[in-house]
Amino acid sequence: MAEFTLPPNSRINKDGKVHKAPAGAKQVMTFRIYRYDPDSGENPRIDTYEVDLAACGPMVLDALLKIKNEIDPTLTFRRSCREGICGSCAMNIDGKNTLACTKAISDIRGGEVRIYPLPHMPVVKDLVPDLTQFYAQYAAVKPWLVSHSPVPTDRERLQSKEEQEKLDRPSACILCACCSTSCPSYWWNSDRYLGPAALLAAYRWIVDSRDDATGERLDELEDPFRLYRCHTIMNCTEACPKDLNPARAIAEIKRMIDQRRN
Repeated sequence: MAEFTLPPNSRINKDGKVHKAPAGAKQVMTFRIYRYDPDSGENPRIDTYEVDLAACGPMVLDALLKIKNEIDPTLTFRRSCREGICGSCAMNIDGKNTLACTKAISDIRGGEVRIYPLPHMPVVKDLVPDLTQFYAQYAAVKPWLVSHSPVPTDRERLQSKEEQEKLDRPSACILCACCSTSCPSYWWNSDRYLGPAALLAAYRWIVDSRDDATGERLDELEDPFRLYRCHTIMNCTEACPKDLNPARAIAEIKRMIDQRRN
């Protein structure tokens, strides 16, 4: 019989610290938040915070900032733009990968909000995942223009409106990693499978009419793991906070490779 052992520090203590709402709080919501400090040598825990929503902004990020500023300054998370543009505050909220700055507290049912870091990623601290490998995979698809033709001296590299529209949606990716960390294939093969975010970026340059490396890009992707670990589960499309469709882009890359064979 097979026996599996969980990695060190993977068991979560469900009974962490409890921070009660102050007396007189009018609209209390409970936030249960994953806490982990690798330097402490302790296992992760779930801390409970009671927040008065009557004195808090409407988004989950507002609640996190209120907790950090007024209740527990040790809580660690990333954030920047607060407008759903930078992707910094991506985390797992109420069981779904999303952006804390665009997730309304009122959309969460059940009386409590459960917040974890993006799944199946090493955790730097609390809600901060280590995205080193994710960014390396993005860089691996060469997300820049490759041109073998002379640079025009009197004008830009022009595109038609139709050519530009092919890039419009794929270019809107903010590299938040919500899609890749929602993908079971990426969970189990992240060392070799590039993942939805990197493949969406690859597609963006493959269909760019100004790029001269389409063949080379497709050659580099034609691999049982780099591309074909995608089994069209569609979690990536469901998780994307920008309403993009990485699964369709991956399917298009597979179709292009198949057409080249035939």
